[in-house]
Amino acid sequence: MGMEYFGEKLKAVRKSKGLTQLELAKRLNASKGAISAYEQGITYPSVDVLIKICDILNTSSDYLLGISDEVTIKMSGLSEKQMESFLEFVAIVEQANNIVEDKKS
Repeated sequence: MGMEYFGEKLKAVRKSKGLTQLELAKRLNASKGAISAYEQGITYPSVDVLIKICDILNTSSDYLLGISDEVTIKMSGLSEKQMESFLEFVAIVEQANNIVEDKKS
């Protein structure tokens, strides 16, 4: 997986954060058309813009660029109970993924 999936990942992360293309564009001081072009794979952002995108969306460039399939999530600001609940959820998802992978084998 590589740059060909950048746009799809960008769109998915943007939507998961509840941002429209226009809202992300405003926060980047860019045009909505630029965000659309990134998401469609027509063009790619500069390194400086990529860093800003990652900061705004709270994700890693490795994930967006297809270097890693692991989504980085910053958990600062969560209470201990919220963090425990989140980690329990992640463990359940990992177990489900393992079951699916085992069935494929």
